Amino acid sequence: MTQASTPTADTVRELVRTLTKDGTKDADVRPVPESTRQTTWWVGTRQVLRLAPDPEATARLRRELRLREVVRPHIPVAVPTSVAHGEWAPGLACTLDTKVPGGSGDRQDVSALGEADLAGVLTGLREVPVRQAEALGVPRTAPRSLENLRRAAGQAAQRLASADEFDPARLHQLTPPAAVQLAAQPGAAVLVHHGLTGDHLVVSADGRVRGVLGWGDAVLGDPAEDIAGLALAVGSPAAVRAATLAGYGARPCLRGLWLARCDAVIHLAAGLDGRDPTPLLLLRTHLRHAWEAILLERVTDLRAEDAY
Repeated sequence: MTQASTPTADTVRELVRTLTKDGTKDADVRPVPESTRQTTWWVGTRQVLRLAPDPEATARLRRELRLREVVRPHIPVAVPTSVAHGEWAPGLACTLDTKVPGGSGDRQDVSALGEADLAGVLTGLREVPVRQAEALGVPRTAPRSLENLRRAAGQAAQRLASADEFDPARLHQLTPPAAVQLAAQPGAAVLVHHGLTGDHLVVSADGRVRGVLGWGDAVLGDPAEDIAGLALAVGSPAAVRAATLAGYGARPCLRGLWLARCDAVIHLAAGLDGRDPTPLLLLRTHLRHAWEAILLERVTDLRAEDAY
């Protein structure tokens, strides 16, 4: 496997100079605090440099650059633009991207207009031709079993109960028959961002969603996964409203809701045991967001005709 030393500010400045060919050696560069192994760096105030740490990440990054160009015409918010790309070490890719103005969705609430922006993102993802995405190497993934997830969440809920974090009885709303009923529908695969977390949503001070980052984990699969991601990031009511505006019916909305709820329980239990490195504060926020009540689950009687 290709190995590369941890980049320093000096090596990043030299890389930026080489990539941009502008002779600049004094760029203000600093690592993004959340970045592992210093693989993401701010360059001035308007650019961000991303460094793939290994060959697998290199393949994802190169695919992401191509995918972003395919997605861009379909969604109403900004997608990062690469102003230069190349290799920062033998066989390891890098890209210098323009910074999308705005703040992190982890720290800024989404407004009603922002929910409409999210609806546009979900709609646009569904409009990307599956064959075109597949030709770029975007992998297909099978839908997750909600029944298996329900069982895992039930075990995790007992761990949370012992820590006074969660009432396991809340999971009883998702019965085994309901889990079967909320199975993903055949032939429903679309382009899925698969990472619509708060840190990948760029939100302005007025609550509008201005951009979506982090396209490296996109797959062809279950659209309920993106609804679930939004439920964790912005809350279940906002996520379901956005999905409904995007044309999704009750079944995928409720499936996304329960994917998020089970995931939130499982990940917080793992965090308490030191098996999930995500900060506990964020995991608790995800749990709270996922378990916000929505009107849809109270009034919907799912039938066979409820489809994607």
